[in-house]
Amino acid sequence: MKYTANTWKFGILITAAVLLIGVFLVIQSGGNWDYILPRRGKKILAIVLTGACIAYSTAIFQTITNNRILTPGIMGLDSLYMLFQTFAVFVFGSTHISFVNKNLNFAVSVLLMTLFALLLHQFMFRRERGRNIYLLLVGLILGTLFQSMSSFMEVLIDPNEFLVLQGKMFASFNNVNTDLLIISMVAIILILLYAQKFTKYLDVLSLGKDHAVNLGVDYQYIVKRLLLVVMVLVSISTALVGPIMFLGLLVVNLAHQIFRSHRHKVLIWGSVIIAVVSLVGGQLIVERVFTFATTVSVIINFVGGVYFIYLLLKENKSW
Repeated sequence: MKYTANTWKFGILITAAVLLIGVFLVIQSGGNWDYILPRRGKKILAIVLTGACIAYSTAIFQTITNNRILTPGIMGLDSLYMLFQTFAVFVFGSTHISFVNKNLNFAVSVLLMTLFALLLHQFMFRRERGRNIYLLLVGLILGTLFQSMSSFMEVLIDPNEFLVLQGKMFASFNNVNTDLLIISMVAIILILLYAQKFTKYLDVLSLGKDHAVNLGVDYQYIVKRLLLVVMVLVSISTALVGPIMFLGLLVVNLAHQIFRSHRHKVLIWGSVIIAVVSLVGGQLIVERVFTFATTVSVIINFVGGVYFIYLLLKENKSW
């Protein structure tokens, strides 16, 4: 019966996603299909890739940390991304190729975040007894440091330069480069194929380290590789469209409430579909209600922030 119920829920969510995508593609098109469809199609592809990366990585991260109010953003990758963007404008100016050329900016951003993730991962897991809590604490401290350095440089740069930089502070699907979409899609597919070898252990990992070890899982080996998958996916999604802080928290917890299942095949793909629905719906609101006066990340972060407070109050009552 539960399988049947979840199947219906998946069907409803997929139908909602398809309808929203259809509305997004055709609304107020004016019959200019040659111009409208390619332009809006790029946005949809960017939304699907971003939603898949964030939902997939957050579901894995919460299972590894055994905490449903944490997201990979706590590792400081978003702050490192903004530090690079701010540093490029502060040192070279907003007209420098490192900032203007989207392909170069994307490549350097992904490379920096991936290298940071690898160094942090290698440093914290040098010993076999490396613990996830230390990794989170170091990531949080470094993220705060990066954010403080960015704020310091933002105060010093020219106001006109800051206005240009401000566009990087919030996720946007309006000017995504087609080349970046293709590169990101190929990279994400390869990473997901690699992750399939380890995600089959997530149901056991959710029981906790002791139970997983007793059931024969090589805990340290699996967790190390899953963390690398999480960090690379977050790096790609952040460099592609910008940081969206609360999206992962929102969609994964909604998936838990909707599907009421411990199976990660259900939770992960449910989270991905919810992320697509949330982003497409949010982008429709941005374009048709607010007429581009805000960005989708502001809406998602507002809703996600309110939901985060709700989760904290809920957890506090349970204690």
